[in-house]
Amino acid sequence: MKAAVIVFPGSNCDRDLFYALKYVGFETEYIFRKEPLDDFDLIGIPGGFSYGDYLRPGAVAAREEIGEEIKRQAVKGKPILGICNGFQILVEMNLLPGALLQNPSGKFSCKWIELEVTDNQTPFTLLYEKGEKIRLPIANGFGRYVKGDKEPRVVFRYTENINDSDDLIAGIASQDGNIVALMPHPERAYEEILGGTDGLKLFRSIKLFLEEKRGVKNP
Repeated sequence: MKAAVIVFPGSNCDRDLFYALKYVGFETEYIFRKEPLDDFDLIGIPGGFSYGDYLRPGAVAAREEIGEEIKRQAVKGKPILGICNGFQILVEMNLLPGALLQNPSGKFSCKWIELEVTDNQTPFTLLYEKGEKIRLPIANGFGRYVKGDKEPRVVFRYTENINDSDDLIAGIASQDGNIVALMPHPERAYEEILGGTDGLKLFRSIKLFLEEKRGVKNP
């Protein structure tokens, strides 16, 4: 299985995502410029501060040429994961509804938080139980999710109000489930040495989904 990690100027969580995907068995490559992504089974858009968050987080990156290729793959149903700035970019691409606004505190928030899994029927959440409580770290200055006109498919919710996000929303999916994005960082929680392993099921879920799609039998 091959995974592409899209790197923009200012991305700084690309290595974290690269190694999390590699940890569960993906053959992972960095993509720095526009090129066809047909040969990849999964696309990951990492966190960071693409283009310094100028205009607003994700706005410039969403308008890069690689964005059109990501949209083309999304239409084909390819699984796409957006984490933190990746979530912001996917929203700016109009692949997911809503917007990410500045935290009400006006400050960068960096801490471990608790989430509830509200939808385990996406390729990225198959191994979680619905209602399962997990702990993941957040690290953002623009993490407040607002829904806008379209009701999102909610995948993760905060268990307490940390930033005034609508309905405590921490992560959402496209209606068909192939695109999942969240503000917390599962790629920083897949080994005990990192402080927790609750993010590991997300990466194992998408690996299992793709293997079953290909008809690969697991022992």
